[in-house]
Amino acid sequence: MKFIHTAWAGLTLIYLLASCGVDRSGEYYALIADKTWIYETMRQNYLFYEDIPAESELNFFDKPDEFLRSASSQSDQKNGTYFSHVDSVSVSRAMSEYPTFGFEAATVRTNSGNALRVIYVEPDSPATEAGLKRGDWIIAVDGNEISSNDYEEYVSRPTQAHSFTLGSYNPYDENEDEELYVEFDTIGTVELAAPRYIEQHNILTTNTLVTSDGHRAFYMLYNEFGEDGDELQSAFSGISSSDDIILDLRYNPGGYVSTSQILSTLLAPQSAVGQTFLNMTYNDKINKTETLTFDTSLLSGGAPLSYRNLYIITSSNTASASEIVINCLKPYMEGRLFQVGTATFGKNVAQQCFTNEASPYLELWLTTSLLSNSENFSDYYDNGLAPDFEIEEDFGGDLYELGSEDEALLQTVLYHVSNGAFPSATSTGSAVSARSSRVYNSGWKVLSNSIDRKPKLNKFR
Repeated sequence: MKFIHTAWAGLTLIYLLASCGVDRSGEYYALIADKTWIYETMRQNYLFYEDIPAESELNFFDKPDEFLRSASSQSDQKNGTYFSHVDSVSVSRAMSEYPTFGFEAATVRTNSGNALRVIYVEPDSPATEAGLKRGDWIIAVDGNEISSNDYEEYVSRPTQAHSFTLGSYNPYDENEDEELYVEFDTIGTVELAAPRYIEQHNILTTNTLVTSDGHRAFYMLYNEFGEDGDELQSAFSGISSSDDIILDLRYNPGGYVSTSQILSTLLAPQSAVGQTFLNMTYNDKINKTETLTFDTSLLSGGAPLSYRNLYIITSSNTASASEIVINCLKPYMEGRLFQVGTATFGKNVAQQCFTNEASPYLELWLTTSLLSNSENFSDYYDNGLAPDFEIEEDFGGDLYELGSEDEALLQTVLYHVSNGAFPSATSTGSAVSARSSRVYNSGWKVLSNSIDRKPKLNKFR
C-alpha cells in the first residue's frame, strides 16, 4: 500500500529510527497503516471527498475513530452526531454497546431542582427487574440530588449499582401557601443491580387498538432497523384490509438500509411493487446512481400488506433509515400516509461498510451516497421531514404507557382514525396544533434526553 508522508512528526520519527543504526521503519508503518487505509478509501469513495483535509493537516497517529473525525466533512455531521464512523467487528449488533440499566430518560429541570423522567425500559434488564417503568420520576440517586449532567452516569453509561429515589409530582396550586408547597412527595426507592450488557429489542411494543366506532388499528413501537427483517414480517401477521397501521418511530435513530427496504415493501401499496424505492447517488469519481425497488422477493409472504391508512409517529430522534421509510413511501401513498409528531432529524446520506485484511478488527462505515425517493427528493438535511400534524411529547407531563390509547401522540392518531381529520387545539386535552417549546408546566424544561445521543444510522454492506 502506498506510504503517505503524513506530517513533520512522522518524518522526524523515521529519521530518529534510522539514526539508531537499525531499520525500524516497519514499526512506523504499522502505527499508521489503518489510518492510511482509511485515508485512501475516503479519497476514492467518500461522498464529500473534496472536503478531506490535506495529508499534512492530519495526524496519522490518532486512533482510527479520531482520525476519521478529523478527516470528515462538516456536511457529514449534524448536531454533534458524526455519520461516518468506525466500529469494532467484535461489537454484537443485538447487545447493548456498554453495560447498562436498560432504560432511557430525560433530564428535566423542575421548580425545585433536577429529576430524571423515565421514557421507556428494555425487557430483561436491571431496570425492569427493579420495577422501573415509563413515566417514573427519579428525584435522587443514592440519596444525592441529581445534576444536569448525571444522565451519562445513571442512564447512558452507568458503572455500578445505584439506589433510585422515586417521587410523585404535586401540581402547583396558586391558592396554596407557597412556603408549604412541596413539588415531589417521596414514594420509595428502587435498587438497581450492577449494569450489564443486555439484548436490545428492535420491536419494543405492539398492540391492537379498537376505537369507539369500531375501527381497528395495529400499533408497533419500532426502535431500530436491525439486520433481521423477519421479525417485522411476523409482527404484522393478522392485519386485515380494513385495519389501520400505526408505526411509532419517535425513538428510532435508524439502522440498516436493507431492513428499511423490507419494511417499506411490506407497507407499500400493490401499485408500487417493482417501482423505485430508493436512489443512492455516489460521488462523481464513482459516477453512478444505484436504484432499489419495492421488491416482494424480500418478503416471506411474497406480497405487501393490505390495510387502510398508515400513521407514522416521529420526533427529532426519528432519523436515517426511519426517514427513508417515510420519504420513499410518500410518493405512492398520497392521502393514506400521515406523519404525526415533530419534524424528523434530517439525515439524507448512507454509510457503506469497508473492511481491510490488514486491519481485520475494524469496520469503516463511510458516507458514500446521497439518498432520494422516486421523485428525486432528498432535501431534508436542514429541516427534517415535516409532520402532517405537529405535537411534541411532553416529558414533564403525563407519560402513559406506549401503545396505550391514553398516550398523547397515539391519542391524536386515534382521533384521526375515528374522524378522518386531526383534532383542533381544543378537540382533545393532549393534542395541540403547533409545536410547543421545550418548556413545560410551571417552568419545567428538558435539559437533555438520552435518546438524542444515539448514533443516527443508514448502513449498507
